[in-house]
Amino acid sequence: MSRIGKKPIAIPAGVTVNFNDGVITVKGPKGTLSRSIDSCITVEIDGAVINLSCPHDAERDVQAKHGLYRALIANMVKGVSEGFSRNLVINGVGYKAAVQGDKLVLNIGYSHPIEVVAPQGIKFDCPTATDIVVSGFDKELVGQTAANIKAKRPVEPYHAYGVRYKEETVTLKEGKKAGK
Repeated sequence: MSRIGKKPIAIPAGVTVNFNDGVITVKGPKGTLSRSIDSCITVEIDGAVINLSCPHDAERDVQAKHGLYRALIANMVKGVSEGFSRNLVINGVGYKAAVQGDKLVLNIGYSHPIEVVAPQGIKFDCPTATDIVVSGFDKELVGQTAANIKAKRPVEPYHAYGVRYKEETVTLKEGKKAGK
């Protein structure tokens, strides 16, 4: 039995949860999310609490799905009530970012600006020219969009030029030594 899967999920005020035919739908002030749940997992909604359960003699992969689906549903509930965000930092000479409508325009050392169109449910914000905030109510989509932006210019290890997550630390390599 999964330790994470056994924990109940509290439903905050303003969020409604429905479970019909193996599909869980979570509606809140930020939006609506749906996900299909494997038939080996039982979902019970009791007032303001969601409980997930699986058979005690279940296979190892079923027990793993128990914890997985609990975490996914908890992220859906948190996303439609509070939302998620991911912060990116641009480092480099002349590197900068700007938001134009629903597009993020990156000047990151190429001969042309890179334009990233925001998927539906994602919002870009640039508090400064070198900071990017990707926000939305779907945790997977926020993370994937931030990873796609980061992949446009990976951080190089000698000067740390490129796009990285704000909490990420970059270990710099030592440059070449001068000959004797």
